[in-house]
Amino acid sequence: MSASAAQSAAPTSTDQTSVNAAVLATSTYDASGRQPAAAAASAAELASTKITLLSSLGHFPDFPIPGIHFIDILPLFQDPAVHNSLLRALELQVLEFSEKPDVVVGLDARGFLFGPSLALRLNASFVPVRKQGKMPGPCVTASYEKEYGTDFFQMQEGSVKPGQKVLVVDDIIATGGSAAAAGKLVKQLGGELMGYLFILEIPVLDGRSKLGGVPTVTLLETNE
Repeated sequence: MSASAAQSAAPTSTDQTSVNAAVLATSTYDASGRQPAAAAASAAELASTKITLLSSLGHFPDFPIPGIHFIDILPLFQDPAVHNSLLRALELQVLEFSEKPDVVVGLDARGFLFGPSLALRLNASFVPVRKQGKMPGPCVTASYEKEYGTDFFQMQEGSVKPGQKVLVVDDIIATGGSAAAAGKLVKQLGGELMGYLFILEIPVLDGRSKLGGVPTVTLLETNE
């Protein structure tokens, strides 16, 4: 799933990121407990990396129907250097949350592309969310609405332990239904849902409104 031209946000502002870094540098420590020099360096690295990632996205006008500008994340995985930059940027973006996760949960199917590698970098476990009937053993189930009806997500029982801090990741947040269902599954298993992390967002669809106010971070913004 990818974003369209009419449904995307304005470009990420490198200047604004620099301002934010300067503000951090005036404090003794930032919200995550890092020293200001480290926080400023991380902000500068993240801003630079985002520029590289934005330039690597694929663009397909009039796909899948006329009037839609399809933004493809798959090129981010085709060049090893860009792929590594993506993982580094996601790792830095996790610093926007108040704590690191014990578990990274990836949504079927594009959350599987980067979720395991991100989890490894964060020294966290990875747990998949899959469509109903795709995994063996006892599972918990949650429904979500799609444009043509109801679908179901599942996670294996015991894959998240009670009290574990969980970060849910996917390639894009659109209507927010599938992400909200994943959050419900985490809670059914007793996990603490600490937030959501996406590569892209379609703001006009207001998917965040379905996530119950849980901290939500998008890595890239584009005006395409």
